[in-house]
Amino acid sequence: MELNEYKKLIDEIDYHMDRYYNQNEPEISDYEYDQLMQKLKAAEAEHPEWVTPDSPSQKIGGVAMREAGVKVTHDVPMLSIEDVFDKADVTAWIAKVKAVHPDAKFSVEAKIDGLSMTLRYEKDSKGKLKLKMGETRGDGLIGEDVTANALVIPDVNQYLDLPYDSLQLRGEVYMSHEDFDRYNETQELNGGKLAANPRNLAAGTLRQLDANITKERGLKMFVFNVQQGPEELTKSHCDGMDMLEKAGVATVFHKKCETAEEVLAVIDEIGDLRGQFPFDIDGAVVKIDQVSYRNDFSTSAKYTNGHIAYKYPPEEKETKLLDVELSVGRTGRVNPTAIFEPIRLCGTTVSRATLHNQDFIDDLDIGIGDTIVVYKSGDIIPKIKEVVHSKRPDGTVTYKIPNVCPVCGGPVSRDADTADMKCLNPSCPAQLVRHIINFVSRDAMDIKGFGEVYIEDLVSQEYIKDIADVFALKDKRDELIEKGIIGKEKNTDKLLGAIEAAKQNDAYRLFTGFGIPNVGKAAAKALLSQFKDIEKIMSLTVEELIQVNDIGEISANSIYDYLHDEVNIDIINRLKAAGVNMVEEEKEGASDKFAGLTFVITGTLPTMGRKEAQELIELNGGKCSGSVSKKTNYVLAGEAAGSKLDKANALGVNVISEEELLSMLNS
Repeated sequence: MELNEYKKLIDEIDYHMDRYYNQNEPEISDYEYDQLMQKLKAAEAEHPEWVTPDSPSQKIGGVAMREAGVKVTHDVPMLSIEDVFDKADVTAWIAKVKAVHPDAKFSVEAKIDGLSMTLRYEKDSKGKLKLKMGETRGDGLIGEDVTANALVIPDVNQYLDLPYDSLQLRGEVYMSHEDFDRYNETQELNGGKLAANPRNLAAGTLRQLDANITKERGLKMFVFNVQQGPEELTKSHCDGMDMLEKAGVATVFHKKCETAEEVLAVIDEIGDLRGQFPFDIDGAVVKIDQVSYRNDFSTSAKYTNGHIAYKYPPEEKETKLLDVELSVGRTGRVNPTAIFEPIRLCGTTVSRATLHNQDFIDDLDIGIGDTIVVYKSGDIIPKIKEVVHSKRPDGTVTYKIPNVCPVCGGPVSRDADTADMKCLNPSCPAQLVRHIINFVSRDAMDIKGFGEVYIEDLVSQEYIKDIADVFALKDKRDELIEKGIIGKEKNTDKLLGAIEAAKQNDAYRLFTGFGIPNVGKAAAKALLSQFKDIEKIMSLTVEELIQVNDIGEISANSIYDYLHDEVNIDIINRLKAAGVNMVEEEKEGASDKFAGLTFVITGTLPTMGRKEAQELIELNGGKCSGSVSKKTNYVLAGEAAGSKLDKANALGVNVISEEELLSMLNS
């Protein structure tokens, strides 16, 4: 068989694979299909150099494994769109366009909150347009090949019956509310980590190495632009979208407008539909319909010409306050949480929001039964904006935090220096439980499998009275197995093994686990990075502690007081006697190249997880923050970066890719 015949055979088998696996409409019998596959395998046995990962012989059930990190240079840059936040800016932009091209028309479209992908089609040997590549946006110039995963998205056509030699379409890959909820319900049942929002889950799903996982989770796609194609598709953008829709392509919600008034009306229409769409949107895109006019309205190298994106104000909804739930933290602080009728905000269902303290409650004048307005801060954290007092039921009064601890029944009083209400009982089991939960958590000692239920049982049965007791549990192994507190022998030994392994953790993890007020992981890392030894830190004065980065006067006093308390000194001595590591070792590859620099990581990176990127930055002296501010030096952005990237651009903060981060390290 000649190579040209081999390629034609692949095209034929791919076509029948698509008909069978994706469209459930096979055109040939199983026997005929098997004969084609046998012919293919014989050719590949004779010419193994012809075999590629996307050969039908390398796929299982029509799905291929994707190779990670394969970079693709875009034929047409996949640029961002300039944001505007005021309708007056939309009107001004339209006027600017009309001043140059009085006959200009506009397409107004829903801006789907997902991640961008370009689909490259080429005519195959059967005369059809066949999908040759799916590529993510990446940094706008270079993306990642995700073809294997694109092929399992139902909205992505493997073949298009259009009379062109080639075609490139750009669209938005997203996850519907239904599929997002289904994923999180499954994760919750299996004890897995829940996804924060549909956009992030969609980005991670599109980049899975196993396309079967992508297919099972469920992604969708709307096409919103012709990147490269014939004039009949690009002369009028809206007409081109309509032609593609008739050819079976899923296209974005779009309407053609002539005047500013019409554009604003469609923006309002999309805004009104925001809660009805089965997916998240984060704005409305306005683009010049005549594609040839767009290059007359460039702004910068990072933005697509002839486009703007109107960003809606944060989504907010009314709901009813049903109850106030009280919990006690490890410091004794009583935490009030509002429980309200579930509402959907920014792609997730929410029913809880913090009420902070009595001052916050009093300022809101909030009571059980009130109608409240809830929004999501940064599209992530639910917050209560206000109370609709005009809808207040008769008899409703402002909620007051009780002066009795909800856990131990001990007295609760207001802290002298803050607005916090605190349980005064030092033996309150809730404080100890929270303290141990913090101690074994991922940011501290990271003891896998040490769940809250186990901790509550071990505390209530007095096996754990402080953090040092965690490492003495091995001495009670037989007793724990007999009582079944952690489970049977296998489960108990697994947890005891994880506890034993945690003794070798980095010393900063132990220091974080102490749970010293006002001292988190960043401060613990700074201290151990400088002084290396916890016993050395115990000898420092308040003045010496203040000299450390990330340690202020309040934190320094908290550290000093904790390390000079007799009870805590005894606990630390017992931890040392148990063999828990107290010394921070110099790590291989460490440097100070990022010393004094603050990074924020957002989006899905091409080859690294966020935790891996954070560890790399910190290994080289940098600091990672969870939010963007004027003090941020760099935002490390990947796919589906979202609001943090928007804020970085607004503040003029340097935005870098993973590749640029690695270049900074290697320079």
